[in-house]
Amino acid sequence: MTPPIDLDRFRISGDHRVSASRPRTLPRHRTGEKFLMGPIPLNWLLQAARLPGRALHVGLGLWHQAGLVGNSQVALSMKLMRSMGVGRCAAYRALHALENAGLVAVARYRGRKPQVTILDAPRADEVASGD
Repeated sequence: MTPPIDLDRFRISGDHRVSASRPRTLPRHRTGEKFLMGPIPLNWLLQAARLPGRALHVGLGLWHQAGLVGNSQVALSMKLMRSMGVGRCAAYRALHALENAGLVAVARYRGRKPQVTILDAPRADEVASGD
């Protein structure tokens, strides 16, 4: 016959319960740290996420810039795109994809940055199904 097991030997001393009254909040940026301003419509993000290449990256960069200037019209920043790991050609391909999807309007000028206007996302029934 095996000796009885002493369960007290396995107990953790002290109170290790998680307090349910403690508020759970999302992490926030520190003072001086860059951030993404919102709200960003989920439908816009979902449509950008379905596009090929770096379209979502470019879209998020555009939303970041729009939040900084407080305007839906911004210039495409290649400095920001490079910091996000998006090269020049990939950024322009992604911008075309966003434009073709109806998520942005682009005004192009020779020798200047494209001027991008972030548009409302087309409703789901207006979007052509790729399936």
